[in-house]
Amino acid sequence: MPELPEVEVVRRGLERWVRGRTVADVAVLHPRAIRRHLAGPEDFAAQLRGRRLGAARRRGKYLWLPLEAETPAETPAGTPLGTAPDRAVLAHLGMSGQLLVQPHDALDEKHLRIRVRFADATGTELRFVDQRTFGGLSLHDTVPGDPDGLPDVIAHIARDPLDPAFDEDAFHAALRRRRTTVKRALLDQSLISGVGNIYADEALWRARLHYDRPTATLTRPRSAELLTHIRDVMHAALAVGGTSFDSLYVNVNGESGYFDRSLDAYGREDEPCRRCGTAMRRRPWMNRSSYFCPRCQRPPRVS
Repeated sequence: MPELPEVEVVRRGLERWVRGRTVADVAVLHPRAIRRHLAGPEDFAAQLRGRRLGAARRRGKYLWLPLEAETPAETPAGTPLGTAPDRAVLAHLGMSGQLLVQPHDALDEKHLRIRVRFADATGTELRFVDQRTFGGLSLHDTVPGDPDGLPDVIAHIARDPLDPAFDEDAFHAALRRRRTTVKRALLDQSLISGVGNIYADEALWRARLHYDRPTATLTRPRSAELLTHIRDVMHAALAVGGTSFDSLYVNVNGESGYFDRSLDAYGREDEPCRRCGTAMRRRPWMNRSSYFCPRCQRPPRVS
């Protein structure tokens, strides 16, 4: 699943190309693509027709498009258009989901699952393409009064470290309370969102922390330093479009990012550590892999 930088790249593209456009029609070409919308394809399409898409939003790895009312008649009395959306389209990108903005006359992608056409004359449409069909789109109620139209099904997801409202003190306190290890904590989306396996390994390498370091041993300055490294690596990834190991992670124009060329830890087994020259190691971890330097990131002592 793409992590925060990859999802943010997509969000920025949607902000440019989709915001404020009114849906004219929706074609669901594969039922698995809307399986989280339990009312089915016809209901999904019917609820989107005539609705205007608001500014694309993101929390961690989760992306959504709030639905604004298209006419005053659809808006509660006294409520300005575009505020407090009551519904939102939540996008699950899964392992291979892509949201692409394409010309109407562009050839259909082999794995095109959903097509959204708009009422304007710009000549472009929004397509959801998903080779492995793990992702999809779904409609959800929003958290009452939330100005961003946060879908209620992800209300439990924590804010991410790039969010101005992220609470560093609460994050540190939660780390100290939990009987877990630092990488497990970073991948806990109810504690801090947006960090996945790749960027956890990168931030831990920068912080010289072993992935199995108990969170209870982290001091306030140490956790603050870790957060700084998480933010730095994510900003660096955003600057080059995220990390794309294959053609599946792309922006709305179908372009891949190339942060994989700058990775210091992830995927570098047996290559020299860029800091000390020691061969990097890989260890199986929670059905994934952890990459680390055995010299710079010494494992915790077993008491």
